[in-house]
Parts: sequence; C-alpha cells; structure tokens
Amino acid sequence: MVPVISRRPLLSAVNDQDSPLSPANKSKEPENSSHLASAHRTLDLEIAGLKALAASLDGRFSEAVERLFAVKGRIVVTGMGKSGHIGRKIAATLASTGAPSQFVHPAEASHGDLGMITRDDAILALSWSGESAELLSIISYTKRFAIPLIAITAEAKSALGEAADIALVLPKSEEACSNTNAPTTSTTMQLALGDALAVALIERRGFTASDFRIFHPGGKLGAQLRHVSDIMHRGDEMPLAKADTPMSEALIVMSSKSLGCLGIVDDRGLLAGLVTDGDLRRHMGAGLLEKRVGEIMNVSPKTVPPTMFATEALNFLNEKKITSLFVVENGKPVGVVHVHDFLRAGVA
Repeated sequence: MVPVISRRPLLSAVNDQDSPLSPANKSKEPENSSHLASAHRTLDLEIAGLKALAASLDGRFSEAVERLFAVKGRIVVTGMGKSGHIGRKIAATLASTGAPSQFVHPAEASHGDLGMITRDDAILALSWSGESAELLSIISYTKRFAIPLIAITAEAKSALGEAADIALVLPKSEEACSNTNAPTTSTTMQLALGDALAVALIERRGFTASDFRIFHPGGKLGAQLRHVSDIMHRGDEMPLAKADTPMSEALIVMSSKSLGCLGIVDDRGLLAGLVTDGDLRRHMGAGLLEKRVGEIMNVSPKTVPPTMFATEALNFLNEKKITSLFVVENGKPVGVVHVHDFLRAGVA
C-alpha cells in the first residue's frame, strides 16, 4: 500500500500557539511615541557630544588647519571600520572644497597602497581607540619619510595619539546606542570635526562660490552656481534697435527674437531704454505702428551684470515681477536672459 504524504506545511505540524512566528508569540509593536522618544534620546546624546567637542577645541585645531593648509600634495585620510566610512566622507568634502584629498584604506596600505602617499602629503588618521592594528603600517611610513600625521582620536595616550604630530582628541561622550555601544555619538563627532577642518580650510584659502562650482558642474548645485553669462543670449540673438526705429519694424525684431523685449541702443552702443510686451499693451492704439521706439520705451530699464550668479538674477526677476533682463557691461548690452532660460538651465 502506498503511504499518503501530507501536503500540510511543516510549520503547521507544530501547534500554532507554539510557533515562534505565531501572532501570540510576537512581541507587541512599540507605540509611535516610543519611537519618537528613542529618536529624541539619540539626538540629545549626539548633540551633547557635539557640544562637548566644541568646548574641547583648542590651539591644536588651529595648528592642524595651518599644517593642512601648507600641504603641497594631498591630504590622505585613513581610518578603519566606521572611522573609515567617516574618513571617506571627510576626504570627499576636502577634495570638493579646494583641498586635494583622497582616502587610503589602512588594511590595503600595507599591501601596496602606501605607494599612494608621497612626502608632499599629510595624513589625517581617524580611530576612536587609537589602537587599530591596521594603522600601524601607515604610522610607521609617516615616521620613515617625515610625513605630517594628524590624528582624530579619543585616546591621547594611544599608539596613534602619541605618534601624531598633532592629536585632535575627542571628548569621551556616551554613545546613543548604550546597549551595544555601537559607534553613533563618536562617529558624529568625527564627522563634525572633519567638517570643521574643511570649513576652516575654505576660509583660510579664500575659496569662493565660483571656485566651488569648478568642482560641482553637474546637478542642481552646479546650476545654481552658474553665472548669468553662462545662460544669456548673445550677439545676433539679442533684440536691439535704435530709438528712431519705427514701431512697425521694431515689432518684427521683437517677434523674431521671441524674448518679449527690445533693447534700445544709442549711437555709442549704450543701452538707452527698453520696450517690453507690457509697454506695447499700454500704448496699444491706432497710431502705435507710426510711432518711433523712443516714444514708448522705458528709459530706466532693469539690468544685471554678466558676473551675477544665475540664482541672484532669477530672484531679481521675481522681485521686480518681470520676465526678461538685459545683461549690461560698461553700459553696453552684452546679452539678454528670459525666465525660461533659468528654467532650462535648472536654476529655478
């Protein structure tokens, strides 16, 4: 006789009430208020850590900034584990703000990546304990070739702290995850201190928004840091006419350029006035086409320089409730921008 094989799931062979997956044995989900309380507790502890860090800063921070500012090569950031993840972000921030930087993994350093570090570089090493074994090869390398070593650690008397030329010592603050002591407050302090170094170097170097755009040409940030000269219409694309031009001809120029305005120039090529779609509506009448441009133009047009940031020019457009602007340099029109140009460039 062929035995009958049950198709019942194996878990159902166990009493449903005994199954660890049964609703009866699941712990009750915490209330939303518990989640919020946990979040507030975490943030409060990390804020306390940042306040302790701010209070602990002294002259060594200034020494570190000057040492990093003087580097002819790169700022090489290194760290193991969570410190390494923070180090990668610090290196990226430094590199994007005018301080050439790269991250070197300490475990890979002893397997050939020490060759990435030159005598013109400086090392910024992160380790909470200061005793990460993987950092030893880098520490030895800095001593052998007299490469500046700056440490970010919580232990001044650690191997890293004592080997460093400058040790930036983090205060002992409670981790937000007290049950496991997982790096939370400590990594927040490391990241904040890295940001503080980067910003201080920006100010020491006189790094400007224009410089910043060189390293951020793409995306929303790159668009916002563009200048008016990057998006304006130039040359033959500009709608221009003389003050004695008949409106019948001026309308053809305005329509062909499709920018909603007409710049009026004098004999020296200086911008003397402006005619907009609004001006046409205000002067609409039977004799409009027989008039000269100079009779209806606005003699005080709103203008911007080509060096103005696109975001500033867009704000100016919105503030004045207009849709187009002539770009003027030394009194002469060198371009014109329409609100649609900002939208196309991703500035808005």
